[in-house]
Amino acid sequence: MIQVSFGSHLVTMDQPLLAGMAVVRGCCSLRNLKAWVPILSWLPRYNIRWLQMDLLAGITVGMTTVPQALAYAEVAGLPVEYGLYSAFMGGFIYSLLGTSKDVTLGPTAIMSLLCFSVVGGQPHRAVLLSLLCGLIQAVMALLRLGFLLDFISFPVIKGFTCAAAVTIGFGQIKNILGLHGIPSQFFLEVYYTFYRIPEARIGDVILGLLCLILLVLLVFMKATVDPGDSPDSKYTRVSRKLVWTVATMRNALVVVAASLIAFSWDAYGHHVFTLTGETSQGLPPFRPPPTSDTTANGTIVSFGDIVKGFGEGLAVIPFMGLLESIAIAKAFASQNNYRIDANQELLAIGVTNIMGSFVSAYPVTGSFGRTAVNSQTGVCTPAGGIVTSAIVLLSLAFLMPAFYYIPKASLAAVIICAVAPMVDFHVVAKMWRIRRLDLLPFAVTFLLSFWQVQYGIIGGVATSGVLLLYNVARPQIKVLIHHDISKDKVNLISLYMVTACTRVIPESLPPSAASPRSVVLDCHHVSTIDYSVISELKDLLRQFKLREVELVFCRLQVRPSDITVSLSIEVMARRG
Repeated sequence: MIQVSFGSHLVTMDQPLLAGMAVVRGCCSLRNLKAWVPILSWLPRYNIRWLQMDLLAGITVGMTTVPQALAYAEVAGLPVEYGLYSAFMGGFIYSLLGTSKDVTLGPTAIMSLLCFSVVGGQPHRAVLLSLLCGLIQAVMALLRLGFLLDFISFPVIKGFTCAAAVTIGFGQIKNILGLHGIPSQFFLEVYYTFYRIPEARIGDVILGLLCLILLVLLVFMKATVDPGDSPDSKYTRVSRKLVWTVATMRNALVVVAASLIAFSWDAYGHHVFTLTGETSQGLPPFRPPPTSDTTANGTIVSFGDIVKGFGEGLAVIPFMGLLESIAIAKAFASQNNYRIDANQELLAIGVTNIMGSFVSAYPVTGSFGRTAVNSQTGVCTPAGGIVTSAIVLLSLAFLMPAFYYIPKASLAAVIICAVAPMVDFHVVAKMWRIRRLDLLPFAVTFLLSFWQVQYGIIGGVATSGVLLLYNVARPQIKVLIHHDISKDKVNLISLYMVTACTRVIPESLPPSAASPRSVVLDCHHVSTIDYSVISELKDLLRQFKLREVELVFCRLQVRPSDITVSLSIEVMARRG
């Protein structure tokens, strides 16, 4: 006889096969299916108003996505078309599996920098990296390992984002100056950029600075204009909405204007700008990602050697992708008053990267800037991402020849303005006021990231872990005031980490001559008892026995029998 439980229902089966079928039916119930495929929850309620708002948001985000995708491909060291290859799969997959109406998946500055640091601008390896990252992320979602992201502390995240912004932003100075052949390693890049300033192309410098100034002005215009409803006249509301829309699509407008200028000069035979140049035409082929690569001298690199070359990047990139996207989803869910499923978000990102690798995409994650635009435009469902993806596909199908004339200086200006808000050194002052020790993992992450970004994250996480373990191993033990309980002197000690405290407690007691007759351990924060704890308690009891001190457990969260049976002694236990 077999009994299978589904929530409040208990099913009795006479045959194991029937029980297995019941389990399968339980997993495939409509409720579970909606949890795995969230589109089934909101699609039946879809209406005309939602369609209108999703179309508006999708088009607006699409106009932002195209120029940013081209620019972020430059950060990843890949041909610009790979940015667009990476920008459309997320909209389709996330509309099926995502639980946030606002989040948009695609290439970002941080993921592009991480990708470049791991694959060094090699397209085939970037695509394979996307597949492996997606598999890792999907497995983490299925095993519900999202809690591992909690081990990346806030100082580490801030240190990394600040260093990444400086690295990415300075890396675009060479394109503003029109310089070529600058090393990619940060310190060498800084040296040779300044060393070769006399070689700067005046056309690129002027155009790049004009693009930067225009983008900054449009950013300030957007910050000062409220596109929402107001008691002003209809003309004023329409004007504000128009200004806000223009400022929101500033990247596309600046890139288009710069391209027209470059085309005009080029038509008259004046090649004064560094252009993007030839790009692959049309949509990417749908094919499995390559499992081998060929070097410039014809040497074939096997799958194992490629994966070995990824090194620690294969752990850092999936984690950072998940961390960035989950943080964005939680922020906008809180802002707009709805709930998300963190593990489902992990699954959506993982499947996006897996499927993206079949269309030559490199690893993607949630974009804070484009998600903010999506939310502010009034998107109602994840279907807005489908519209955005359609715009990217149309660009790939019909606009690739026009991308030839995009000046690299204009893309550099777009990138610099996108990463500038990530530099937040005000957080240093906040950490100094709250807990100065947090500056250590921040500084380690920030400085090591200039050497290799993945080393910065690993070093920061390791430093945070050491600080955490130090606090656990050296807890603050306070011996409180003596109380008279049945005429016995008692020292009350608050116990947070048993294993560490058992070494510290004897040192906290007075000398033998003034030793108390009893010690009360406040076990309110002790949730589990394992073999290590039992071993340490045995040693503590041995020391107390020599000093004729009685040990009393107070406010136990575990059964007293778990302790008494394991220690094989008589222990006075008191709950309360």
